[in-house]
Amino acid sequence: MNETLAAMGQFSQDPYGWVLFSFKWGEGELKEHTGPDKWQTQVLQEMGTQLRTGTLTKLEVVREAVAAGNGVGKSCLVSWIMLWAMTTCEDCRGVVTANTENQLRTKTWAELAKWHRLSIVSKWFTHTATAIYSANPAHEKTWRIDQIPWSENKPEAFAGLHNQGKRVILIFDEASAIPDVIWETAEGAMTDENTEIIWAVFGNPTRNNGRFHQCFNGHRHRWNGHHVDSRTCGITNKEQIQKWVDDYGEDSDFVRIHVRGVFPKASSMQFIPNDIVEMARGKHLREEQYNFAPVIIGVDPAWSGEDESAIVLRQGLMMKVLGTYRKMQNDVQLAGYVANFEDQYKADAVNIDLGWGTGVYSAGKQMGRKWNLIAFGGKSNNAGLMNKRADMWNDMKNWLQQGAAIPDNPILCSDLTGVEYRMGEQGANFGKLYLESKDMMKSRGLSSPNIGDALALTFAMPVRSKTDKRADALMNRSRPYDPLSMSINSGGEKAYDPFKIFRILN
Repeated sequence: MNETLAAMGQFSQDPYGWVLFSFKWGEGELKEHTGPDKWQTQVLQEMGTQLRTGTLTKLEVVREAVAAGNGVGKSCLVSWIMLWAMTTCEDCRGVVTANTENQLRTKTWAELAKWHRLSIVSKWFTHTATAIYSANPAHEKTWRIDQIPWSENKPEAFAGLHNQGKRVILIFDEASAIPDVIWETAEGAMTDENTEIIWAVFGNPTRNNGRFHQCFNGHRHRWNGHHVDSRTCGITNKEQIQKWVDDYGEDSDFVRIHVRGVFPKASSMQFIPNDIVEMARGKHLREEQYNFAPVIIGVDPAWSGEDESAIVLRQGLMMKVLGTYRKMQNDVQLAGYVANFEDQYKADAVNIDLGWGTGVYSAGKQMGRKWNLIAFGGKSNNAGLMNKRADMWNDMKNWLQQGAAIPDNPILCSDLTGVEYRMGEQGANFGKLYLESKDMMKSRGLSSPNIGDALALTFAMPVRSKTDKRADALMNRSRPYDPLSMSINSGGEKAYDPFKIFRILN
């Protein structure tokens, strides 16, 4: 007993070593198993590394996110992590929840019961229908993990998980379907200083939005993310999986979710599919592929204190984020940034959102700038679209499909894929497509798409370069000029007529 107790202390920051030590691998029920699968080993070892290198005097949280196909052993890993957390830290406290109460009770908790029974320290803890806690009566209130079904109307159960100076563990199983309000409330448990905090989330990547999706996109800098393909796991039914691939196709959303462990290309109402954005993400263009096009700057000022103002530049199929800034009370300051960028890049046009941009526009006017105010609610040029914002986003979507190159910026990519569309249901707008508002996105737990809207603003109107770069290219005799090599409709400008250049020069 004393030897086992001493060993458990040695594994306090080594969950992988604990799993190998705590079960009789190769015997009894585990006769056919020698230890964790490769992907499980990777997650456990990564947790251990972060625990050993973390600085607990700062607000450090170990965050693990696993998006996986079917049958890979997610619930098994969840059980190991909970049991490791309990047995290696006195008075550890934790909460586990799942997408549904049935999932929590019949799968997550049932799997924990199995591994608790197989553990060499099973007598240390009592496992009930709703909790696992210390068998020592003096600690049963302070050394425990409770399974709590979530309630969107009563999220408070996830707000009181504090354990100053010790260990806190929070587990979300089938996390993709857990509402954002539960995630947001759970963040309140991540504020204890000098405390070892572990937050691990698992699930099939069924939804293309929400906080689980953000773990691999806009918030991925905070999470250790893992995608697990069912075909790479030792315990999965490879024959059944191949039937799915044959029936649905390798890149079908069904196979992406249930086999490959990656998010679907599009939710049912997503305006810009993920695959379009991923095709453009991190792509590089040669300068001659875009330097003939006008330089357009888009500015989306922040709506509230939690938002950021965004300034972007687009030239043909190339774009870059010039800057993002917390909401400023002084519009002159933001206008100064815009003016500096206009001069630096010799911009041909600057387009600013009318909604919160009138102050910036006015400050620019005082500087002698000729900027454009764009009303998102203005009239669309497309009869099937309800307003100017939908019009610009539609042009931006086409631009992405035409071979655009965007930075490998997770916030930008999240902006582009996060916006959903709706259809008008009344009067003259019946059947017309419009995009959800920023407030609607926030109600779904997403951030305001400021960078996405700033990029969309660069498609507000046709822009002609102040210096005719096409003519310059023709007059440059250092290399032959092929008018047919120019991009048709590239960058959302009017279609380029390869013979127009001759009319300009004549």
